[in-house]
Amino acid sequence: MKAPNRPRLQVSAPQVLDLSGESPATRKLYGLDDPVTVDFGTRCLVARRLLERGVRFVQVWSGADNGFPRRNWDSHEDLARDHRDMGVSMDGPAAALLIDLKARGLLRDTVVMWTTEFGRTPCSQGSKGRDHNPGAFTTWLAGGGIKGGTACGASDEWSFRAVEKPAYCYDIHATLLHLLGIDHEKLIYRHNGIDRRLTDVHGHVIREILA
Repeated sequence: MKAPNRPRLQVSAPQVLDLSGESPATRKLYGLDDPVTVDFGTRCLVARRLLERGVRFVQVWSGADNGFPRRNWDSHEDLARDHRDMGVSMDGPAAALLIDLKARGLLRDTVVMWTTEFGRTPCSQGSKGRDHNPGAFTTWLAGGGIKGGTACGASDEWSFRAVEKPAYCYDIHATLLHLLGIDHEKLIYRHNGIDRRLTDVHGHVIREILA
């Protein structure tokens, strides 16, 4: 069977990464002229350029360059210093990506997931920092098949533990697979004498957030 005729990566990648043809309005939307937002804004704009060229999975990552002043989400030391610019750097460009995808008709076929590995405690660690907290944090989804403006679940009054409709990584994974047309309970393979699946033995589709 003849392999499909696709452009070679070394030819196509420079085209994707060349932002010189983007309009001033697009550059402003993503914050490319602002030193606080240019780094993450560039990553988000490149993500859009990859998606419109048919790339099936794109990961955009933020944080932990450990420069000075620190631009790092691992805020054990100084929450205000570490998160002030980090929050600004992500907020505008992430919104820009959704706006741009929608304007180009790409959002209805693209599922966007924003997440982190854990949250932060509502109480301080030392005088200025915050410790890890896997018990309550936020993940949001947008795009294809997601009902916009819908929240599911809530934390306790201290934002320390999820107490209402807690969703775990297995549930998020099951929901993403559902949006891709895959029933996670049927995606099973045999390994070391045990039936395995991508969501282990857990996971439920979060139907409250589906359009």
